[in-house]
Amino acid sequence: MTDFLLELRSEEIPARMQEKAREDLARLFAAELDKAGLKAAETISYATPRRLALILKGLPAETAAVSEETKGPRVGAPPQALEGFLRKTGLTADQLVERDGVLFAVVDKPGRATAEVLAAAIPAVIRAFPWPKSMRWGAPSLSTESPRWVRPLQGIVALFGSDVVPCAIAGVTSGAATVGHRFHHPGVITIGSADDYVEKLRACHVIVDGAERRAIIALGAKMAAQKAGLSLVEDEGLLFENAGLTEWPMPLLGRFDEAFLAVPPEVIQLTARVNQKYFVCRDAAGKLANAFVCVANIDAADGGEKIVAGNQKVLAARLSDARFFYETDLKVPLGEQVAKLEKIVFHEKLGTVADKVQRVAKLAEWLAAEKIVPNCDPALARRAAELAKADLVTGMVCEFPELQGLMGGYYAAAQVEAPAVAAAIRDHYKPVGQGDDVPTDPVTVAVALADKLDTLVAFFFADMPPTGSKDPFALRRAALGVLELLTRNGLRLNLWEGITRGLRGMTDLRVSPETSDEALAAHNAAMESVFTSLPTFFADRLKVQQREAGVRHDLIDAVFALGGEDDLVRLLARVKALQAFVGTEDGANLLAGYKRAANILKKEGVATASAPAEAGAQGSDGLHNPGPLLSQGNGDAGFAYDPEPAEAALAAALDAAEPKATAAIAAEQFEDAMAALAILRAPIDAFFDSVTVNDADPVKRAARLGLLARMRDAVHNVADFAKIEG
Repeated sequence: MTDFLLELRSEEIPARMQEKAREDLARLFAAELDKAGLKAAETISYATPRRLALILKGLPAETAAVSEETKGPRVGAPPQALEGFLRKTGLTADQLVERDGVLFAVVDKPGRATAEVLAAAIPAVIRAFPWPKSMRWGAPSLSTESPRWVRPLQGIVALFGSDVVPCAIAGVTSGAATVGHRFHHPGVITIGSADDYVEKLRACHVIVDGAERRAIIALGAKMAAQKAGLSLVEDEGLLFENAGLTEWPMPLLGRFDEAFLAVPPEVIQLTARVNQKYFVCRDAAGKLANAFVCVANIDAADGGEKIVAGNQKVLAARLSDARFFYETDLKVPLGEQVAKLEKIVFHEKLGTVADKVQRVAKLAEWLAAEKIVPNCDPALARRAAELAKADLVTGMVCEFPELQGLMGGYYAAAQVEAPAVAAAIRDHYKPVGQGDDVPTDPVTVAVALADKLDTLVAFFFADMPPTGSKDPFALRRAALGVLELLTRNGLRLNLWEGITRGLRGMTDLRVSPETSDEALAAHNAAMESVFTSLPTFFADRLKVQQREAGVRHDLIDAVFALGGEDDLVRLLARVKALQAFVGTEDGANLLAGYKRAANILKKEGVATASAPAEAGAQGSDGLHNPGPLLSQGNGDAGFAYDPEPAEAALAAALDAAEPKATAAIAAEQFEDAMAALAILRAPIDAFFDSVTVNDADPVKRAARLGLLARMRDAVHNVADFAKIEG
């Protein structure tokens, strides 16, 4: 068995592409070898800024010999059929093999040298490589048939054992020569085989393993910070990026002027991270320190003093710009910035950001005034909503869009807005995604809820809901944000009323005395569409959210099937009580009894209470539906005959359980409702054990079906048990 080494050396590969490229190289090569029947015992791939490398271990010297068999025509077939088969296979008639009256072409193919397979695979992989962005270069680039690579390809090392695998592409011929570090060892290195590749490059100041470079950076940066009495702010994304920019990483600690700490820490961290790829540090008190860690690509003779000095100058310039934006923005009150929002289009169909701000302000004020968000001052909610988007026109947010909301909170606090208003401006975009913090401050909750609800109503009103995997306006995320805000804070929002309030803003935007009848009709149709589609959209998002939280999907469906539920907190309480109940022995047995009863009633055509059949109407089998006999009785007094003990017991149990369950549901004590239904378990079991439902006497049959229908409908008040699995 022999090892194969491939190195594709080029100009700098962007850091963000390296890990995916490393995986793609291994995947594509494995696919090429598989076509030839080859498989490596182990595959190792590497990526640095200047090279992709692949080592395939344990390859055989040649592929296995194979025998290919092709079925042909039957013996005695027309000559034309035989001639066509011979042309296809390239054989003569005497070379065919006959079995059971059928002719076969059997071709024995000898093994193929693995080096030949590799020589053909290298150009194929290079041409098929899926770079996110690629280019042509040099004279061959005049042809669209020329190969593409992320940057100009400069060298190919291809060794099978110690032998060069000959191939050429884009004017580059394979060999055994590569180069080391650009500065430490720019000269040519001759690689002997895959065995010495990693260590030879290490001796020439190139660490080919990205994981090793990341470990060096992580440890070195942490030690540099600790040596200065600081702690490193760890950042995995920055770790990967710096490892993708260096072949010989050397973390170095630098400082910046303490005066810059007057700028919000998030601004400093973002400036250092985005513009310069620096890590930042905290002091012993946990506050941002005037220190950073940069990662050099050389082991400087002066210990990195000049490198640090240069990086300090660059960061100082960046922080000076940030401080300028911050101080300039502070001079303009947020209230004045709001006027500029009239020039920013929110969406061509939905007006400006200023229009959205006014809608959100009214909605937030209503949420507070109606106590939907308890302990929330309506005036503060409105003020916070009016200022929430003002920082979108500030210099700092134009430079760093990631800071929207956050900067508004800083500016509001500095301009002596109420603390609750500043906090609401800062956090009103939350929760942004799964795992994000959910606001609990009343003013923040009101503004965040109003903002997300308005976005959903507006885009559904404009007939732009998500479709399939496409969600350009992040409406699914907005819906999940609404659900998180409602459920985490226990808010009792009637969704229909919330949607109605949101649509009032769209009416104010679209309808005027000059609106034509046609436009008004279209407007009303759009509003009706929102009432039809948005609640369903919320229901689907709630199912997704609760399934991820471990709630059984069939129980969610069972509660949703009841319909008419628009209070999500109440709905979830019902689902959780149901999940606890069906996990008990009483719940499991009642479910089994319910399903048995439901199957009988379905077969007999007895309607549910929510869709009752007309009393006296005949079912498919000629049986009169029970009509009055389905109503609640009083023990055996409701029977038109002398009932059996199990019938009377079930009727008595229903008389006791139904009012208790109904009262508990009205009081939102869903656990108590389940407990009330639990007493039906024994009577329904006894009923099925000793009573013949389909009695020959039509009166008895109707009464017994009526009992089962009462039991089914009593359970339906809690959930549609037919949707529950098991």
